[in-house]
Amino acid sequence: MADRTESRTGGRPATNGVIPGDFALSVGKPTREAPTGWNWTLLTDVARLESGHTPSRRHPEYWGGDVPWIGIKDATDNHGRTIYDTYQHTNQLGIENSSARILPTHTVCLSRTASVGYVIVMGKPMATSQDFVNWVCSDALDYRFLKYVLLAEKDSFLRFASGTTHQTIYYPEVKAFHICLPPKAEQKVIADILTSLDDKIELNRRMNATLEATARTIFQSWFVDYDPVHARARGEQPLGMDEEIAALFPDSFEDSELGMIPAGWRVVPLDQIADFRNGLALQKFPPEGDEYLPVIKIRELRQGYSDENSDKASPNIKETYILHDGDVVFSWSGSLMIDVWCGGKGALNQHLFKVTSVQYPKWFYLYWSKYHLDSFIDIAADKATTMGHIQRHHLTSALTVVPPDEVLSRLSRFVEPLVDQMIQLRIESRKLAELRDTLLPLLMNGELTL
Repeated sequence: MADRTESRTGGRPATNGVIPGDFALSVGKPTREAPTGWNWTLLTDVARLESGHTPSRRHPEYWGGDVPWIGIKDATDNHGRTIYDTYQHTNQLGIENSSARILPTHTVCLSRTASVGYVIVMGKPMATSQDFVNWVCSDALDYRFLKYVLLAEKDSFLRFASGTTHQTIYYPEVKAFHICLPPKAEQKVIADILTSLDDKIELNRRMNATLEATARTIFQSWFVDYDPVHARARGEQPLGMDEEIAALFPDSFEDSELGMIPAGWRVVPLDQIADFRNGLALQKFPPEGDEYLPVIKIRELRQGYSDENSDKASPNIKETYILHDGDVVFSWSGSLMIDVWCGGKGALNQHLFKVTSVQYPKWFYLYWSKYHLDSFIDIAADKATTMGHIQRHHLTSALTVVPPDEVLSRLSRFVEPLVDQMIQLRIESRKLAELRDTLLPLLMNGELTL
């Protein structure tokens, strides 16, 4: 049994009601029979329930220390993952002068209010806000198994929650959580299978972060800072560059509307190195029977995939408004962002540009667009409207520096493979996530036995 003597949860006693979940979690003990060898168990019998708290914001000395403090943004940005750092930190003084407490590694956290149903695991000791309920698992419960149960029950949490303005899962319901548990050895096998998929997804994410940083560094060095040209102008060999690549860069500069640029290169507006095709008002193109495309809006672009909550549109729209893996997408209104879409075939909604070019390579217009993104965000923020945006003339005002075609083609051999690998890794991660999400409910309800 878990040691519950140190629990700090407050609030009323556990509810006597029953609200069944979908698979292996329920408020109260459900009437549904457990799979053979599994048992419905009060969660607080196998895990210590802990609440969180926020040290007073009126005391800045309570903040900025070495204790990671989990807030809602940490959960929404890292759903399903183990985290090792947070956006905000408190310190021992903040802990001592509040109801917050430092919880151990492998504590499983569930957001219960504001944004309900986000799950993360502590990779090191941390504290949380009051927006979370937290479980410190005993030897009878594999913390990873609990994490996957909570992930599988994502649709159940709004049934467990109540409230008019903000949905909240209150402590009487949390204290009544029952979990359907197989023996510990089977918990471990199930968790091992699902964790192996998540570990590969996490590895791909880290590899992509490295590839992205490398590509950005190269772009900045070659096309913004002109490091190879400066080196050659000084009669030096560009750092880390062999003679063949160095020879592609001139050894002098010439004046332009952007100031001094490499000799023989041109200043070109952003909308002349790529076509920015706006999406459709897809409510005018409803699905046709069972045939449809998921609608790609800002929400889908931000999360990187469509899901069952995505709108649906006709699959018979023009090809120019259909997104495929590897297409560059630019959200120009609301939340401005630029990304390479790797979430499968979908329909491009209005307020998003599909960015293409028949003359210039994808990596080139992608990183020039990213280079100007901060200035576009500033422009949108200055709009005296409810939803900031940019206009097409801002794309014309955003200038790029373009080398001769032959030079750009040869430079592409070094950058294009980085972008291609990032795309392939993201597609692989999406397919692994789809496999995990298919296995998850089958494993959690005992339908798939091991």
